[in-house]
Amino acid sequence: MAVIRGITPLDVTDLRIQGHAQAIPLRLYRRAAATEGLPVILYFHGGGFVRGSLAEADYAARYLANHTPALVVSVGYSLAPSYPFPAALEDAWHATVWTQQFAHRYGGNSKKIGVAGYDAGGSLANGLALIARDRGGIPIDAQALFGPMLDPSLTLLGDEQRLASDITATDCADSYRAYLPQSSQRLHPYAAPLESKRLTGLPATHIATAENDVLHVEAETYASRLIAAGVRTQVIRYASVSHAELGNHALALLEVVHFFQWHFGERPCV
Repeated sequence: MAVIRGITPLDVTDLRIQGHAQAIPLRLYRRAAATEGLPVILYFHGGGFVRGSLAEADYAARYLANHTPALVVSVGYSLAPSYPFPAALEDAWHATVWTQQFAHRYGGNSKKIGVAGYDAGGSLANGLALIARDRGGIPIDAQALFGPMLDPSLTLLGDEQRLASDITATDCADSYRAYLPQSSQRLHPYAAPLESKRLTGLPATHIATAENDVLHVEAETYASRLIAAGVRTQVIRYASVSHAELGNHALALLEVVHFFQWHFGERPCV
């Protein structure tokens, strides 16, 4: 059991489920006093597809669980280059199927599902929303993307020097090379949604971007394309914030809490 800023105790449960190519860890967070009816948020950590962990996602997951409140399922997906595309995305789908079947055991309401992620996790959250739309059976109500990686072509990267970005074009290229080793994969709509001609039917979307981040251009371009496709979308760029800071940025997390509360039909509880 853990506490965020002395507000409300959280129950935290670690378990493993079968993923696409190997067993993957999940870490579940919920308010200790909540026994049923919580909306569910699947959360995906960052790390450029090649690193990252449940531990690094801990602060954001705790914040969302406590303030929404929600049952947060933090997903430890398979990492490239050992497990390239589509392993991580299929792990995300396995976690979603598990959530639909078993969330009620942990107080979750599987009829209210949102997805969220930072960096590569934002790409996976968005890819999962596309998969859920196409495969059907598990509706996703809303998605929140923090500084997502959405453009393997790297054609929309901002100027790293002008932006004083803490990540570079080389960092992004290395990540995509490991995750998408085949050039054809870099055009797949689940990995490169900016290449997709069909964005209709996606859930309501919130995109948070950072001013000092080469990725904010592609994320904001994607927001405009979602709006053009009729997807309810909001985007906020945070001034004087770097890519590394964005995933745990207090104002960005609070805005996402409000976003999920609105789309889950929950009363504010922050």
